Amino acid sequence: MKPLMLDFLKVTESAAMAAIPWIGSGDKIKADGAATHAMREKLNKINMDGRIVIGEGEIDEAPMLFIGEKLGTGDPPEVDIAVDPIEGTTPTVNGQSNAMTVIAAAPKGTLLHAPDMYMMKLAVGPSAKGQIDIDAPLSENIKTVAKAKGKEINELNVLIQDRPRHQQYVNEIREMGAKVHLFKDGDVIYATATCLDHLDVDMFLGIGGAPEGVLGAVAIKGLGGEMQGKLLPRNNGEYDRCKEMGLDHPEAKLNHNQLVRTNNCVFVATGITENMFLKGIQSSPEYYVTHSILIGGTERQVRLIESKHRKHERVNG
Repeated sequence: MKPLMLDFLKVTESAAMAAIPWIGSGDKIKADGAATHAMREKLNKINMDGRIVIGEGEIDEAPMLFIGEKLGTGDPPEVDIAVDPIEGTTPTVNGQSNAMTVIAAAPKGTLLHAPDMYMMKLAVGPSAKGQIDIDAPLSENIKTVAKAKGKEINELNVLIQDRPRHQQYVNEIREMGAKVHLFKDGDVIYATATCLDHLDVDMFLGIGGAPEGVLGAVAIKGLGGEMQGKLLPRNNGEYDRCKEMGLDHPEAKLNHNQLVRTNNCVFVATGITENMFLKGIQSSPEYYVTHSILIGGTERQVRLIESKHRKHERVNG
């Protein structure tokens, strides 16, 4: 996947810049549509036989790169792709922080192929890898992660999205004495934060979109951490769709190697507005400046890229 990494960087940069006119606009559909269009256009120019295995958009009825869509020139290599043209659509259109555009890729057959639905996710960084079990009681996971990290429970920092569905987890964690840090949007950012030591995040937990789960799983794989997941079908239709896509037991635990079956994977993201990893897009009279993160799973290396884009070149293609 490494030879395609810079091609994917151009994809996320293009999608992020396409969202610029919609920052603060309040129009989620047009923002997502602009980023999706730009992403599709760039992906189709890459020398690959790509396929969307888990896409964005169905839950929110937004424009989407749909599951099963073929992308690229059709030439080798064969590539599985997971995307979120705008991770954090709401903060984008509200002019708030924590928005970026994201793509993850790996050889064909190595990323989870699943519908766009909800997923329970649990993630930790490298020092707690092998110590979590999404099927175990939350209290056990808290204790084992604390032990693995050499911390007292009251020193643990857990990131959870601020949603009513998570209140039971918040209450249980705080009753144990650990600290809960709530966030509004962008769970790919916060799941991946568990692997960056300087952020002092010990665990990520919560229910969110399955595409974001796969994206986060690729980033975490590349950084040496661990994510587990569990799809949460809400009705018979979602359950049946899982089975049609090859998931014989849709509600079973998905370990990290079921979410991402290879180390030969890449994760690329470009900031739209400022977040924990990246600066948002900056503007001068002649240039837009983008900031991106590239994570390669094989080499376990993180690159931070700053790029300047002439405004007239962006407008004229």
